[in-house]
Amino acid sequence: MKALITGITGQDGSYLAEFLLSKGYEVFGVVRRSSTESFERINHIIGDLTLKQADLLDQLSLIEVMREVKPDEVYNLAAQSFVPTSWNQPVLTGEFTALGVTRMLEAIRLVAPKTKFYQASSSEMFGKVRETPQGELTPFYPRSPYGVAKVYGHFITVNYRESYDIFACSGILFNHESPRRGKEFVTRKITDAVARIKLGKLDKLYLGNLEAKRDWGFAGDYVEAMWLMLQNDKPDDFVIGTGKMHSVREFAEIAFGHIGLDYKKYVETRQDFLRPAEVEQLVANSDKAKKVLGWKPKVNIEKLAKMMVDSDLKLQQGL
Repeated sequence: MKALITGITGQDGSYLAEFLLSKGYEVFGVVRRSSTESFERINHIIGDLTLKQADLLDQLSLIEVMREVKPDEVYNLAAQSFVPTSWNQPVLTGEFTALGVTRMLEAIRLVAPKTKFYQASSSEMFGKVRETPQGELTPFYPRSPYGVAKVYGHFITVNYRESYDIFACSGILFNHESPRRGKEFVTRKITDAVARIKLGKLDKLYLGNLEAKRDWGFAGDYVEAMWLMLQNDKPDDFVIGTGKMHSVREFAEIAFGHIGLDYKKYVETRQDFLRPAEVEQLVANSDKAKKVLGWKPKVNIEKLAKMMVDSDLKLQQGL
């Protein structure tokens, strides 16, 4: 089996590549041409991968990659995925996160219509939630340019499935973290700061809305769900999450508590870190994934936060 992953150098891409290699796949990754290459998340497996240059902004490059690789499965994980940046770069976010999905689907339609396709949808599509918890039939109400772009990507995937009989699935993944999470994301921002405060390299951690609540899981668990969707008898969409909601404050409390510190002494809020439109409460109803795919999360928030703190301590200590 051959799999092609866009966004292979990201958190999810690296865990998915590891998972597919363990299943005996030949794994290909799409990377953008850049003057400085950043492969740190996949350096340990780079000898087992084949990297291809292409870009979600360039239709022809995607067609060429599909023609060369002829993959059995495509996992579209690439996007401009940081919500605050989507406010500053809304048009670019739309090009990558929305239209990029269409370009990938067009490449499949034109070159390899039997290829199975996975689209990385997001819980940010629910935004100002209409019901709690959120499931596959919950209406979308995105509250950021990123969320809006993801809604487009989600429905264009449904549209190609229904119009061209492509095996196309969307995984509506709730927040998933790991030691490989980018430091701009709040969980990693917290655990990185905890490590530096512990080692005397930092005095304060500044955050935005401490009461914002999310359904946080482990990225390593969630990539298995992506794969299971493409092994299903028919293409469908699935919500993936833990079903448990925790605030940013709780995550900080667990992370600081892991090294014996009281977060209240180190965490301060700043107005300029608040979103223009906040998403207050996101929590998944993953009953369909549990029933149809047999998937369930293994890592809870306590284990996740401690895993990330331990990893950041080693990084800060140069171990």
